[in-house]
Amino acid sequence: MTPTTPDAPAARPAAAPSGARRVVVIGGGFAGLATAGLLAQDGHRVTLLEKNPVLGGRSGRWSAEGFTFDTGPSWYLMPEVIDRWFRLMGTSADEALDLRALSPAYRVYFQEHAADDAAAPGDGSTPGARAPLDVVSGREESLALAEELEPGAGGRLAAYLDSAERIYALAKRRFLYTDFRDLTELLRPDVLRALPALAPQLLGDLRGFVARRFEDGRLRRVLGYPAVFLGTSPGKAPAMYHLMSHLDLADGVQYPIGGFAALVDAMAELVRAAGVEIVTAAEVTAVDVVSDPRPRGRLPRLLDGAPRPWEPRAPAGGRRRSGHVRGVSWRDAEGGSHRLDADAVVAAADLHHVQTALLPGDQRVAERTWDRRDPGPSAVLVCVGVRGRLPELLHHTLLFTEDWDENFRRIDEGEDLPEETSLYASMTSATDPGVAPEGDESLFLLVPAPAVPEWGRGGVRTPDEDRAGDAQVEAVADRALAQLARWAGVPDLGERIVVRRTWGPADFAADVHAWRGSLLGPGHVLRQSALFRPPVRDPRVAGLVYAGSSVRPGIGVPMCLISAELARDAVSGVRPGGAAPGAPAMAGR
Repeated sequence: MTPTTPDAPAARPAAAPSGARRVVVIGGGFAGLATAGLLAQDGHRVTLLEKNPVLGGRSGRWSAEGFTFDTGPSWYLMPEVIDRWFRLMGTSADEALDLRALSPAYRVYFQEHAADDAAAPGDGSTPGARAPLDVVSGREESLALAEELEPGAGGRLAAYLDSAERIYALAKRRFLYTDFRDLTELLRPDVLRALPALAPQLLGDLRGFVARRFEDGRLRRVLGYPAVFLGTSPGKAPAMYHLMSHLDLADGVQYPIGGFAALVDAMAELVRAAGVEIVTAAEVTAVDVVSDPRPRGRLPRLLDGAPRPWEPRAPAGGRRRSGHVRGVSWRDAEGGSHRLDADAVVAAADLHHVQTALLPGDQRVAERTWDRRDPGPSAVLVCVGVRGRLPELLHHTLLFTEDWDENFRRIDEGEDLPEETSLYASMTSATDPGVAPEGDESLFLLVPAPAVPEWGRGGVRTPDEDRAGDAQVEAVADRALAQLARWAGVPDLGERIVVRRTWGPADFAADVHAWRGSLLGPGHVLRQSALFRPPVRDPRVAGLVYAGSSVRPGIGVPMCLISAELARDAVSGVRPGGAAPGAPAMAGR
């Protein structure tokens, strides 16, 4: 059903038949699916090739013994951005998904706060248990919580959230729905008015921005942890990213019944209905490029908005030549080779893999270009099916160490994690009874870790399979489960586990070609944010367009959906206007 709400994006007219192009999309994650659907809506003939047997990319899924797990994104934030894509496809998120608001939004256990300091939902006398803090979304609820933790902090948090909302609205208007091809967009009156406040936030870090406003360590960590969603740490994220607190503290957190796998399935259904041919177990082995007789020169690269830190360099022994795409080569599950002609290729895959492995030799980007970049953290993931209930945990539960600056330093510098580390637990069975046998829990742990593929891969332990993972990965998983049991006061947690699977950095490198086993993509440090992030158009190869977390606007499901619009515009020859067109309420106008 076509939406009729006032803020629904205007329907785009289909491209004229003479303008229809043959497009291949590489990758069936959120960005690839979203781009393919939008291009098909524009009248292009689209084939999507996904290397894995199932769609979703980093949004994985696993099931065993009646337990089902999301193994990728798990926080449903920026719902208006996700809804926007569904509306562009002729429906809405509410019609396609069964969304539930989470209240409380999440629970936090702090290393330094023992359970005897406050009432705990479980057995507060359990040795090592910590006192939980429940965060309920909503402005007034957040202000009351801040005041409870630090008298006088409620008023300061009000100003903090006001600023977060303003910056978020500005970002949607001017910084997200643009590829920065026209830098005059940055001279708009609303951007210029915001500069006195925005400039210090770009140059300062989130950790310092929060510390100057709040004293309580718990409040500081609640306001700083969203940097992890951006693939970085509070000490490295620009202070402007305090806008993230508007998303969870004011807007709230939702969950689609069936998990993010249900979101992938809903998108795939719409994409197929739009006419996209989807081929799974199809590994792209090369992007075929015809070299142009003369290079395009430096001026087009500057006009494409590629800043100097991201200027592609050729491998040693040659220089990168200009060219244009003519198709892709790919391999099926049986090893058979295939080739597909294309007028345009959208690479919604890891940018490092595309630029260093899929492009022909004279078009590739040198590894030294990537040596200057920050991959963001990797992680050890743990899925366990647990017999019996775990009332000590909510749908989202966070464990924060006291000295998390040291925690982040270890991750940044590739060192082993401490015995107790900050981590995240998702128990979707608290909201979605279909993901576990009745009376049991599906529990997923994410332990941020260095982007070091040498840590290895995970393993599987079920009644039908017992394949141990690599030692470092399994040791981190064991410690994380033991820490969760201690802090939450569930001493018999380990005895109640009936299925278990782990993933390590090498799994992400193998499964989705993630550069250095990065969990999310290049982190949002200043030099990798906004116009400093790689553009969606390849500055050398005509017809080669990028989408996904490696490029503008960045990391996360909503960002990938926005990148799909930028990629669609690049293929269809539409110049983005620097704002979210047709969605005045979403743009904050």
